[in-house]
Amino acid sequence: MNELGSRQITTQPSDHRIAWWAALAISIHIIESALPSPIPGIKPGLANVIVIAVLLLYGWRDAVWVALLRVLVGSLLIGTFLTPTFMLSLAGASASMLALGLAYYASRCLPSWGVGPLGYSVLAAQAHMLGQFAAAYLVLIPHPALFKLLPLLMTAALVFGVISGMIAAAMIDKVRKRTDGGTSG
Repeated sequence: MNELGSRQITTQPSDHRIAWWAALAISIHIIESALPSPIPGIKPGLANVIVIAVLLLYGWRDAVWVALLRVLVGSLLIGTFLTPTFMLSLAGASASMLALGLAYYASRCLPSWGVGPLGYSVLAAQAHMLGQFAAAYLVLIPHPALFKLLPLLMTAALVFGVISGMIAAAMIDKVRKRTDGGTSG
């Protein structure tokens, strides 16, 4: 404790790294929320590119922090905290991180399984959409007709997952080259 009776919080380099990546994901999330969506409920989810990059560069724990901070802080800044939009975003992020965690740890146990940025991104997008759909059905619109939208939503998640995966792969390659001083593959 200092002379004012408050405790000093010490931070680690990983805290700074998570904050930097989370700020980037939050910025993308805010920009994306301002863009019009041609079909309600379908957005590219480009902030998830950051989550995939963090997952592959630093591990699942850091990726969870970035994803949760993006949802929480992004909703506070946009003004959707504790609204249905927030609930859907949190449900999607939670489902995504659960699926990514299972795949990430499976790939550590079975190295030949070899999931890369594209695979993780598609998996995350699909899980995110299923999480949002489940929350929408269970909490907001418990009507069987909602299931007629599921094929369209899952197709959009697949397309955007592939696009995000390609962006994440390029981004990870650039980050690795920069941190390795350009010496790696």
